[in-house]
Amino acid sequence: MEQLSFFTQETDLTAPLASRLRPQTLEDYIGQEHLIGRGKMLRQMLDTDRISSMIFWGPPGVGKTTLAKIIANMTHSSFVDFSAVTSGIREIKDVMKQAEADRMAGLKTMVFVDEIHRFNKAQQDAFLPYVEKGSIILIGATTENPSFEINSALLSRCKVFVLQPLNEDDLLKLLHRALCDRKGLGYTTINIEERLLKAIASFANGDARAALNTLDMAVLNGEMNADGSITVREDVLEQCLGRKMLLYDRNGEEHYNLISALHKSMRNSDPDAAIYWLARMLEAGEDPLYIARRLIRFASEDVGMADSRALQVAVAAYQACHFNGMPECDVNLTHAVVYLSMAPKSNALYIGYGMAKSDARSMLSEPVPLQIRNGVTKLMQDLHYGEGYEYAHDTEEKLTTMTCLPDSLRDKTYYHPGNQGQEASVRSRLEEVKAFRVSSAIPFMSDKS
Repeated sequence: MEQLSFFTQETDLTAPLASRLRPQTLEDYIGQEHLIGRGKMLRQMLDTDRISSMIFWGPPGVGKTTLAKIIANMTHSSFVDFSAVTSGIREIKDVMKQAEADRMAGLKTMVFVDEIHRFNKAQQDAFLPYVEKGSIILIGATTENPSFEINSALLSRCKVFVLQPLNEDDLLKLLHRALCDRKGLGYTTINIEERLLKAIASFANGDARAALNTLDMAVLNGEMNADGSITVREDVLEQCLGRKMLLYDRNGEEHYNLISALHKSMRNSDPDAAIYWLARMLEAGEDPLYIARRLIRFASEDVGMADSRALQVAVAAYQACHFNGMPECDVNLTHAVVYLSMAPKSNALYIGYGMAKSDARSMLSEPVPLQIRNGVTKLMQDLHYGEGYEYAHDTEEKLTTMTCLPDSLRDKTYYHPGNQGQEASVRSRLEEVKAFRVSSAIPFMSDKS
């Protein structure tokens, strides 16, 4: 542990580009407007110098450490930084002892712990009494969910701020700054097309450090011109990225073309095509969580009751993407894509809700039938709320003849199960239910839709 080393300024051009360009003020900080924008909670805490213990949670390269450094510059406190990788409990206790002495003298101490999730329970517990007494202001940074990795007692005394991946506009702004700032690459003229900068921003997937490192590597391997300028060409950038620059625009037509191709390949029960289109998207830099969300939708829209486990598989794939990230989650998505491709298909839920939505929008004033209203007060009971309600569990068949639709929709049918997979048994069961109600001589439903 090295006190105040946090503020050492790296001006050597051999230092990593991300280190040379690290902002020192909020005005230079890019991204996280939901936290540091004017009027936002963290910004107000900083502007009024009323900092409390906090945890920064977010993926790598989104500015957790940088924001902690800026807070240290702005606050009137002594500052100590720990690395959870190299600091032991003895170092923690030594710093806490000094912090307690400073508190008695009226001084505040701010402690920053990078990768706080790597501290074990005993190390985290060593901070607890000093955070509770206010001897220190603790700022922890973690890429892992604090709910699982931080002791609940310590977590309850810290405000958690979630940092989001930078969007492509933010990354482009950062790349342009790197090309112009003399602390970055502004000491020479760099010739690079805007589309190549956009490709770097896209492939970085929200990680500012990755974007800057890629740009730095591309410039170092660029073509030196006679006038001393450097030209970065597409083939050089492809080597730096380690992949072919596929035609792809996350916000453009090709984005929707590829997700459509994936969706329709799964619907057509073609796992080979589905895997190919999945790979096209992932290798072009698509957010795996976006793909996972589309798989969740597909599981209910195109598989539905034919195999209800499809929804569980899709949700599990989303969670796996969240836990693993790329590239490890590619096989998790492949697992889900193949399962959905081979699952029996039914769009009965999709069609049924569409029909019900149309009726609901055009008949918003239809009253709830009295028999299924909840008569919780005497007035409601006097108005016959709940009168005629039949409790299905009181019958041998666990069925009643009670009508639950409004009178104007009494004969309406929305759900028409198919014969694929598990939905065949659902269809059989529904036919039994309808037959029971018909045999009881109480009108229930017809096939009118």
